[in-house]
Amino acid sequence: MARSKEQTLAWLRTVSGELSTATIKRLDETLPWYGDMPPGRRSAVGLVAQAGIKSFITWYDDPTTTTWIASDVFGSAPRELLRSVSLQQTLQLIRVVVEVVEQRVANGDQDLREAILLYSREIAFASADVYARAAEARGLWDARLEALVVDSILSGEYDDELPSRIAALGWHGHGEVSVLVGTTPRMLDVDQLRRTARHLQADVLIGVQGGRLVLVIGRSQPAVGAPEEPASTTPAPPILSFMEIAKALEPGFGPGHLVLGHEVASLVEASRSAKAALAGFAVAKSWRNAPRPVYADDLLPERALAGDPLARSTLVNRVYRPLQDQSPELMTTLWCYLDNGRSLEGTARELFVHPNTVRYRLKRVSQVIGWDATGAREALILQSALILGSMNEPDPGSRRR
Repeated sequence: MARSKEQTLAWLRTVSGELSTATIKRLDETLPWYGDMPPGRRSAVGLVAQAGIKSFITWYDDPTTTTWIASDVFGSAPRELLRSVSLQQTLQLIRVVVEVVEQRVANGDQDLREAILLYSREIAFASADVYARAAEARGLWDARLEALVVDSILSGEYDDELPSRIAALGWHGHGEVSVLVGTTPRMLDVDQLRRTARHLQADVLIGVQGGRLVLVIGRSQPAVGAPEEPASTTPAPPILSFMEIAKALEPGFGPGHLVLGHEVASLVEASRSAKAALAGFAVAKSWRNAPRPVYADDLLPERALAGDPLARSTLVNRVYRPLQDQSPELMTTLWCYLDNGRSLEGTARELFVHPNTVRYRLKRVSQVIGWDATGAREALILQSALILGSMNEPDPGSRRR
């Protein structure tokens, strides 16, 4: 004879303690990860299982309480349990609880067995909702933390917490770092940028500042504890330059100029690369045929004209001072060559030397400073450096007699 619903509820409340004990025993016997847990977390998982049984009884009494399932079952668990127990493990836990209850009521009413199946579906959906909300909150927190780290890098305002914030983001970069600045696309695909970077064995921190998209790029290394790959006869892929990485990331930016700052030794020093990239981005439109991406140092003349002190000091220290220290003859030859419109013959006539001598000296200039004066763009850089360097020299007329 079938029992009434009131009789079934009374019976369920009577055997709830027995069901909880049987569930804990079954968890220990069938789920290895449960047995490997520390006592505190095992206790928390047990509380969740017990809360599930009690919640089922409440739900069976009034099925309209479905919306409260998640808070009833998971409210007894500490928040950190979501980080130590995966969604897959939670679903395994639900299966064990349902199996124990089903076995206990095997000879019970058909309505009760159907209620158990329906409740298990509801609790599974509720579990997925809890984990989805936790993942969404974690994603929002990571995005805010990443924006804070990028802002700190751009402003150069570091504090003692910056390394821990970077570690919390899972940064795998090591060694040199470079900053890439461009325009924000209408539809920014952050995940695609990260996938491209990982494919290039790089890691990125991404920051959006209105119309500007900023990427802090570092070459990545395997995560700590990652399994070592077996030895292979295939040669390791070559280490890409930051310019090669920037070119691969270029489709993820909006239209307009894309500027790559110079390499710095570590992420903590990335502010210097960021300042150069931002200064170059601000003046890139003044170079009519600027490539995309372009080095910030290739925009040194424009940056210097715009008042960038870093560009001015870079030009003086990388061009003017080395030539001055190397040889006054090289400095004079470069001045004459640029003043004569890059004419070898005109320079040779002014210096009373053979054109081949001018060629030799220009080659020596290129070896000393790394720029070739025979190219139109590099000639502009070198002439700007000579002008700025000479402006800093003391006036001969002001010397004491």
